Amino acid sequence: MRIVVPVKYVPDIQSDRAFEDCRLVRDPSEGTLNELDEHAVEAALSIIESLDDDARAASDVVVVTMAGPDADAAVRKTFQMGVDRGVRISDEGLEGSDYAGTARTLAAAVRRLGDETPVDLVITGMAALDGLGSVVPVYLAAELGLPQLTNASELDVDTAARTARVTRDLGHVHEVLEAPLPAVVSVSDHVNQPRYPNFKLIMAARKKPVEEWSLADLDVAAETVGESGARTRTSRAEPRPPRPEAEIVVDKGEGGTALADFLIRNELV
Repeated sequence: MRIVVPVKYVPDIQSDRAFEDCRLVRDPSEGTLNELDEHAVEAALSIIESLDDDARAASDVVVVTMAGPDADAAVRKTFQMGVDRGVRISDEGLEGSDYAGTARTLAAAVRRLGDETPVDLVITGMAALDGLGSVVPVYLAAELGLPQLTNASELDVDTAARTARVTRDLGHVHEVLEAPLPAVVSVSDHVNQPRYPNFKLIMAARKKPVEEWSLADLDVAAETVGESGARTRTSRAEPRPPRPEAEIVVDKGEGGTALADFLIRNELV
């Protein structure tokens, strides 16, 4: 079984964000593996570990990222968790790619990996914390022509029946959906608890190679991705407004009334 996990190298969510020419300024020193993607990696590793010895020996988990060389840090973090192989797609033609361009590029990488060994499952996180668009898994499934099971809070893969079953928590409703393999699944942060890297894998990850592919390697035309192929444009970007001064109310017996007035005044009730 081969499972492919697309991951993203994102700015640390605690860092200040800035835009230049309507593009997010990315400081390599403040980047990290997208936290939500760790759940996808954990799901993939858990599926492989559940197989019998022979099947497990013939299986692998491959992570794919679309970024510059700094993203190797994110790939190596997945190596520390137990991922077998990492691929970084780097090309100047990818600059300015939107969700559709990203999905097109990732789909090409999945197809190339599938030419080596059939890909049984693509597992993604539910969103990237720098954009929170949550649409790349859907675009990716469409590009690959595969069924999609999104935002899974539970995931069960039956390798004998060649099916994936997910549970989706929609607030007051739980949906159970099933699809034949191969399929694209996105998992939420409720699906599992990502493991901690162990010391042996941390040491091995330092020397483990990260493969680099270009658009030419994937046979993707530059005009279909990047800024030239983008379907969306950012027309304006403004700094986040400063947080207003906190209103401190000393409770002298009327704190409840002051709180109620505040909620009503700000239309929070």
